Amino acid sequence: MGTARVVFDRWSDRYAERMADVRSSAVRDLFAAATRPDMISFSGGMPEIRRVPIEAVIGATTAALRDSGTEALQYGSSEGRPAIRQVVVDLMAEIGVRVKPDDLAITAGAQQALDLIAKIFIDPGDTIITEGPTYLGALQAFSAYQPNVVCIPMDEHGMRTDLLAEELKRLGPQGAKFIYTIPNFQNPAGVTLTPSRRRELLELAREYDIPVIEDDPYGRLRFEGGHCLPLRALDDEVIYLGTFSKIFAPGLRLGWVIAPHPIMARFMLAKQAADLCGSAFAQTTAERYFADTRWRRVLQDLTRAYAERRDTMVASLAEHFPAEARWTVPEGGFFVWVEMPSFLDLKSILAEAVERGVTYVPGDAFFPDGRGRNCMRLGFCYAEPDAIREGVRRLAEVLEDRLELYRAFAAAGALPAVDDPTDERG
Repeated sequence: MGTARVVFDRWSDRYAERMADVRSSAVRDLFAAATRPDMISFSGGMPEIRRVPIEAVIGATTAALRDSGTEALQYGSSEGRPAIRQVVVDLMAEIGVRVKPDDLAITAGAQQALDLIAKIFIDPGDTIITEGPTYLGALQAFSAYQPNVVCIPMDEHGMRTDLLAEELKRLGPQGAKFIYTIPNFQNPAGVTLTPSRRRELLELAREYDIPVIEDDPYGRLRFEGGHCLPLRALDDEVIYLGTFSKIFAPGLRLGWVIAPHPIMARFMLAKQAADLCGSAFAQTTAERYFADTRWRRVLQDLTRAYAERRDTMVASLAEHFPAEARWTVPEGGFFVWVEMPSFLDLKSILAEAVERGVTYVPGDAFFPDGRGRNCMRLGFCYAEPDAIREGVRRLAEVLEDRLELYRAFAAAGALPAVDDPTDERG
């Protein structure tokens, strides 16, 4: 027998109560397994940085140090350098959002913005509204502040605004602190909120006087369909979160938040308490990259690669997955959402999938209350097409084995019969 070491935490009675509600990231928990060389990972939302031109990044870094070295290595402003904020202003103008540098701040990725927004808005017991399922990183950020999270179901057109209207009527005016949404190629579901529902969501928010937080990490990664105006383009009171992680590189940890000035003032107080200022070195590097490289051509190449991988995954699901499975077909972004019959617990079979060399994120990670155990998120963004085909095949074997076992028990009368699937797939 090997030796085991048990460590007792003698400080356990000293931690804040809010830490009891903070759960580990399911994606980070799988990171060690997902990075094994023999593993095919569908669990992470890692951008395809192998296609980012390293020589261009080296050039941008060199230019940043050569031209702005003393500034790049020094403390900076809490809002972010003026030049990188102007980059954001120009990026937002391209998607129909008109802002000025004073309307925004640079953050350590959009994840920091989520935490700081939660910090300034949420008191214990407050109600907030999200899509269901929703981004697990948002749930993780929000949970530290002990909210009551209400999830509004989605369909292929995004958040069900009819159900949102019913929930807001039940809660009453100002009954929720904010509505959090990922309208473009939603994480984890992959669906896009239609233009008509965007207008309906904003009308409801205005009627009930509730701020809307628009998280838009994937908006520029569209494979097909027409551009949908961001919520922020339709209403300048929307709080908008963006990131450089998907259009440049996540390792720089750069994002931004756009908000009305009263909210931004509170946000900056929270940010100063958190980090004083962001990395001037990362910001100057990004400034030079966007000024000196053909970054749009790089982004087009990335988007084509993601589209090919989406197509490969969807085709592989149709070829290999059991007839009982249903899945989304995203028009962009990184993820496909798969739903299996309700009796199948996909969290319980994750270990079997890992043994066969494939990972995914079980669906319950994307709900605050344990729902979604019969679902999974599959990321197609990082694995090459051949690996995607093989990974889906392996995963299908795991699912089929568990379904066969259930069918055998059902045939013996020990369990309810499996519902007959329809002929519609996807």
